[in-house]
Amino acid sequence: MPSSRSRSSRARPQAVDGEALRLALVIHLAFFLLLTSALVRYVVRHGGQPQVPAVLTLAGVLAVLYVVGRRTAAPPPATGPLDVRGSPTDPTASPAGIPDTPAVPGRPPLTELVWLGALVTVWAVLVALAPSFAWCAVPLFYTALRTLPARPAYTLVAFFTVFVVVAQLRLADRVDIDAVVGPPAVALLATAVFTHMDRQATRQAVLIRDLVRTRRELAATERREGTLTERQRLAMEIHDTLAQSLSSQRMLLQAADRVWSTDPEQARAHVRTAASIAESSLNEARRFVHDLAPTDLAKSSGLEEALQRLASRESTAERAVTCVIDGAPGPVGLPDRVQSALLRIAQGALANVREHSGATRAALTLTYLGDQVRLDVADNGRGLDPSTLPERASGVRGHGMPAIRARVGQLGGTLTVESAPGDGAVISAAVPLPTTLSAAEAPAS
Repeated sequence: MPSSRSRSSRARPQAVDGEALRLALVIHLAFFLLLTSALVRYVVRHGGQPQVPAVLTLAGVLAVLYVVGRRTAAPPPATGPLDVRGSPTDPTASPAGIPDTPAVPGRPPLTELVWLGALVTVWAVLVALAPSFAWCAVPLFYTALRTLPARPAYTLVAFFTVFVVVAQLRLADRVDIDAVVGPPAVALLATAVFTHMDRQATRQAVLIRDLVRTRRELAATERREGTLTERQRLAMEIHDTLAQSLSSQRMLLQAADRVWSTDPEQARAHVRTAASIAESSLNEARRFVHDLAPTDLAKSSGLEEALQRLASRESTAERAVTCVIDGAPGPVGLPDRVQSALLRIAQGALANVREHSGATRAALTLTYLGDQVRLDVADNGRGLDPSTLPERASGVRGHGMPAIRARVGQLGGTLTVESAPGDGAVISAAVPLPTTLSAAEAPAS
């Protein structure tokens, strides 16, 4: 027997499903079959007695009260309509229509108590007039157990059982052991079955609620991780394009300002170069808005031409940048994401050369090695100690090498930095190539 902590029907975290509806239909059908059979039996055997109209009236009232209640087996539906994903539109409910926290046990509403009291009273009077209606109590067991908390429900079931026993003894006109033992046994079985089903439904509802909560938490975690990943990606994209272009423009304009009076022609050349870079930056910004793909790739037939464009744009009077292509891509070509990442790596590496190395020569080398592609960026600048390179971005200008390292890592490749103070530097990014490509990964034609 469940403890007094059992909840009423409105306190149980249950949801209407097919099995509950089928059970409700069976119990409703059983009630009306028992009511009809008892009514037919009574009319056939006692059709001439004066209390027949009263019995017929009470039977009709009992049927109407039962239909009005509709509480026999179907638990109350979840609060709030469901949206297209099966989630209640009520913001306080879970996506399964189950409260996030169990409801507090309480007394049923007064209207339900009044309805149940009227139903029991009519049934008791009807049984007192016609004992053959006693077996209608079996479906009413479930009505009581569904409507009331545990202790009042068991008390009402005991009341039903006593009435049934008395009615059976009146019909038998003698003390019959079957009439004394049968109704309590049926009541005990019905109560045990209902209690077991109710506990199973409650456990299932709690499990569903936990699963729904876990799913929401997992979805929230994935959204947070996706947001952070997207922020990091955008930071690298902006650093490798717009920030570098703005830095180049500033350096060119500063150089133009220094020679404005002494060498106007050189100053105008610097300004024209800065304007060209500004135009490229504007195109890059528009591309960001459109699809975040590198502008050089959009304007080129492939990565090779994009790298050559980049080398030509980075070449100045103070620094020569060359591009060498060694080999050719395999029959499946390079995936778009690999081409985009390698181009961004080249842009970032050349930005470091331009701003920090003081080099007069730099070279881009793209080498196809069958199962991988390697991009080398070499310069003859002042060099550096690779151990001093930051692992993560720091400050306003700390995205260069960390961004390159992150891009290589996202492609499953390896990054190697060979350098020494005064001896230039070589940055080598090796990326494995797939042997086959899905339609989504295939390079654009």
